Amino acid sequence: MRSEVNINADILTWAISRAGFELHEFTEKVPRVNDWIEGKKKPTVKQLENFSRKVYLPFGYLFLSEPPKEKLPIPFFRSNGNKTDKVSINVYDTILLLQQRQDWLKDYLTDNDFEKLPFVSKYHQIKDVQTVVNGIRDELGLNENWASRFKTWEGALSHLVEVIEDKGIITIFNGVVGNNTKRPIRVDDCRGFVLVDKMAPFMFINNADGKAAQMFTIAHELAHIWTGYSAGFDFRKLQPANDPIEKLCDQIAAEFLVPKDAFDRIWSSSPSIKITARYFKVSEIVIARRALDFNKMTRKQFFKFYEEYANREFYKKEKQSTGGDFYATAKKRLSITFASHVNQAAKSGQLLYRDAYKLTGMKGDTFERFFTKHL
Repeated sequence: MRSEVNINADILTWAISRAGFELHEFTEKVPRVNDWIEGKKKPTVKQLENFSRKVYLPFGYLFLSEPPKEKLPIPFFRSNGNKTDKVSINVYDTILLLQQRQDWLKDYLTDNDFEKLPFVSKYHQIKDVQTVVNGIRDELGLNENWASRFKTWEGALSHLVEVIEDKGIITIFNGVVGNNTKRPIRVDDCRGFVLVDKMAPFMFINNADGKAAQMFTIAHELAHIWTGYSAGFDFRKLQPANDPIEKLCDQIAAEFLVPKDAFDRIWSSSPSIKITARYFKVSEIVIARRALDFNKMTRKQFFKFYEEYANREFYKKEKQSTGGDFYATAKKRLSITFASHVNQAAKSGQLLYRDAYKLTGMKGDTFERFFTKHL
């Protein structure tokens, strides 16, 4: 006989809403859920397990007497407003996932006598853009025109990530929740977020975004680490939220990537967005933003250019193949530095392999192959 259970209807409707579904649309696709909500039928344990997977909710939550009050652990800023308490479930779950990884790494580094990173929150009370930019450049060993010596922005991006990771900053590139390709993270929902910590700062960059646009996200997140403020942001149309720290970090990122003096020099000889972008190895959108900053372009011209550029890039992405090498992608989703610490901890017996599987989202042969042949 099937084992049926009593479930609070409020929990069911909350779970559906939390996952970003409209109730009527969800119940049209899964009619039996409507019967549960209306009390006509009771679900079995197996049916509830399937339901919990569909709404991305831990199974045990379904047996609570009332919906829990879930709080976003970091401020999240919208470009068209201020801080928000609501993000998509895929963004929320990704923040929690990286927090779990960060918590483990902090404990591991502390237990193994690693020192705190001296540059984290170094400029917490400093509001001068150039001071922070110079501090970031000095710490990373990058001169003002470091990106111009690379042939492509991909090369510049790879170099920047390498020096960042060498400093102990965990840099995650992902466009889905963990390894679940059925749970994409839309760029308009989240361009990135940063979890500031003196032992193990984590940066997340949405890998669904354009490569050159990712460069600006990274620079913005570096500004957050040096000023000491965790945050997430959607950065729509490359505009910061109406918040003093967001605006400061936006200015730091812009000056770090496209210094004013160098911009004036290049622009005065060739007032071209494409040529200037090629020199600085950033997105044309970033150059357009700088042109707007320095009154070389009106806001109307900037937003018109943004829409045209975004449509062009979207069309190019649509034509690209969606295939890829899982292990190469896994390196970016985990970060080489984080994966190396997990590997060392597992090998030395400081981390059980079952826990290493949970931390990495890989197990068995996949885990073994990644850490022996691809790390």
